[in-house]
Amino acid sequence: MYLCITGFLPDTFEDSSLKYELDVDTAFTDQIVQFLGHKSLNAMASGEWRLTVEQAQKIGALINISLPRDLEIFIGVEE
Repeated sequence: MYLCITGFLPDTFEDSSLKYELDVDTAFTDQIVQFLGHKSLNAMASGEWRLTVEQAQKIGALINISLPRDLEIFIGVEE
């Protein structure tokens, strides 16, 4: 299992298609899970979690990737 970050246009747009997708390197999994306050990766697997702008920026800094600021960013677990 691994973390996947996705991005969609804000709800004000009619287009609900996926605009951004990033499979997060598993080396960062434990740090991200802890940062988001989850007990484990399995606990996060129950759904997709919307990130605040601040959370997205901190995760982007941690993984050294600039995440889009104009999209609604989510994180979830993929198998």
